[in-house]
Amino acid sequence: MIKPRRIVTGVDTNGESEIKINSLIEPDIINGDNIFLELWNTDGKIIDNKDSEDRSKGPVILSPPKEGTKIRYFSIAPQDPSVSAEDLELMFSAGFKAIGAEHERVNTTKHPGMHITQTIDYIILIKGTATLILDKEEVDLIAGDIVVQRGTNHAWSASGSESALFIAVLIDSKFK
Repeated sequence: MIKPRRIVTGVDTNGESEIKINSLIEPDIINGDNIFLELWNTDGKIIDNKDSEDRSKGPVILSPPKEGTKIRYFSIAPQDPSVSAEDLELMFSAGFKAIGAEHERVNTTKHPGMHITQTIDYIILIKGTATLILDKEEVDLIAGDIVVQRGTNHAWSASGSESALFIAVLIDSKFK
């Protein structure tokens, strides 16, 4: 299981740079091989680089607040083909509810994990293989691929025999 080391810098009272946080991070949500790990969040307010506050603490919410950002790891396990469509829908429904995102599931006809956020996301697949599922098409991804997700309905699916591990940066945005 991934437990990344996170180093957060800041300044002391003299304005000199220093390390404010240097620690391993435990996953926030673990459901089998599905993992959600918040690395850092901003809330759109002025950043005090003198504080040592851990901005990854608190409830895990899918989208950042207005003018905020999020960076996280997330891991998706390969789907068990023996799970029924009804049970899969229940699992995704409960998962999105747990991260305050049930309202972001606007059209799940193609896949129960489909959702849309008012964010621009920079998503990097760092391990495994996966499929990005969109309303009209799908694309297979390999480790190192980068997706710029611009406020569209989408879902992710691990396509190999191992979990797919992503890093995602979400930035609150507005779209036409």
